[in-house]
Amino acid sequence: ELFPGYNAKETLLFKVDRDADLAVDEDATSNYIQAMEKVLEKRQNSFAVRMVCNSTSAKIRSIIQEKLNLPDDDVYQVDGLFDPETLMQISPLKEGLPTAKELTYPEWKHFFPQDLPEEDTFWNTFRQHDVLLNVPYQSYDPVVKFIRDAAKDPGVLAIKITLYRTGNDSPIISALEAAAQSGKAVTAFVELKARFDEQRNITWASQLEKAGVTVIYGVVNLKVHAKICLVIRRESDGIRRYIHLSTGNYNPKTACHYQDFSIFTSNYDIANDATLFFNVISGYSAIQPMHHLFMAPVTLKSRLIEMIDREIRQSTHDSPGLIVAKMNSLCHTQIIEKLYQASQAGVKIMLNVRGICTLIPGVEDMSKNISVVSIVDRNLEHSRAFYFQNGGNEELYLSSADWMDRNLDRRIELMFPVRDQEVFKQLKDMLFLYFRDNTHSLTLQSDGSWKEKSPSARESAIRVQEEFHTRYKRLAEQVKSPKTEFIIRRKD
Repeated sequence: ELFPGYNAKETLLFKVDRDADLAVDEDATSNYIQAMEKVLEKRQNSFAVRMVCNSTSAKIRSIIQEKLNLPDDDVYQVDGLFDPETLMQISPLKEGLPTAKELTYPEWKHFFPQDLPEEDTFWNTFRQHDVLLNVPYQSYDPVVKFIRDAAKDPGVLAIKITLYRTGNDSPIISALEAAAQSGKAVTAFVELKARFDEQRNITWASQLEKAGVTVIYGVVNLKVHAKICLVIRRESDGIRRYIHLSTGNYNPKTACHYQDFSIFTSNYDIANDATLFFNVISGYSAIQPMHHLFMAPVTLKSRLIEMIDREIRQSTHDSPGLIVAKMNSLCHTQIIEKLYQASQAGVKIMLNVRGICTLIPGVEDMSKNISVVSIVDRNLEHSRAFYFQNGGNEELYLSSADWMDRNLDRRIELMFPVRDQEVFKQLKDMLFLYFRDNTHSLTLQSDGSWKEKSPSARESAIRVQEEFHTRYKRLAEQVKSPKTEFIIRRKD
């Protein structure tokens, strides 16, 4: 019994959320970690912003509201499970339970890319061509292996990486520590202001510093949200740089559930810009012009606007322009106004927006040429990809940034081009396939509502996430299939 000698007359199940938007003193340069830790302490006692509860006791609810100064508008009554995230602690369900199959998705394996060697290093492959990685359908192991191999390789001179959310027990952190302890120059840009991961990142930063890693705690007044790793290696023909650029964090655990694209490359132009980028955010140089990587808040937004304007100029009645974009959220007023202009000029615009979208599609004389879909399925759609038809000279970009004010104006982000022709072809095909989904897709209406899509009597059902899984499974099976051999008879 919780209260011996008393009878519980009423009970209430409730959950309170407190304000987490507490600013750290950006001028506390020498004691920045201490300033961040003080903010985390204050967060525990910040004012309440929301309460979720059941409806078993109006009296208890009223008392809590009064104590927390919560108006009725900030109280949400739910008769059922109102914190489903807690179920993650008990999954995966044990086999044998009568409801295990009903409550869980069937297992989807994460397939190792068929164009990468599982045992050997990747250097030779990356010298020949770029490699696209599509997680979680493909395994995240190549990213971890890339950094581990760099840590062990005696020819590697330096490793530079941005870390935003790395998760617990990260093999990437371990590899960076090993690299520094072996004498390599390792620099990690740890963003301490990553919301709700601040304490974890403080711990990682301290651990990395003890191993000899040079740790940079972000940039004053800006969050470093770009995802990039640069490896500098001495080879027989000179110094070569290898780069990994991603739309998602360096987090092997979320890579099992978040859909993200990334590219491995040794392209000389990309490598030059990557070097300039790291010099800028480490404070070793002033902002230098980059010609292939576009960085927010410096050139990324202006490049997007420039490419939308280009579609407007090139669009004709017979040959309309085309913009296809995938992102998490779209709410940047300047970008939205520019998309409206493009629609009015006849440009066809296809948007795949998983979350917030303040653009209104399908309005006559404003946005009738714009369509918006959202894919909600077993994997969280996290990648950002932008396609511009450009009068036939197509361009395709991946990015860490959504089209939001915070990403384009208040964060350090990167948008990078897809240069390899084979990777371009693969990525374009996947980007367009999203718009054919008719089982787990919703379409945004002009009144702000979302309408579920379903296949008509004449259509086949298309579930884009299942299609991706099937494709990579088929490729993996082709690689494993035995080679055809002829047995030749010879006279002894």
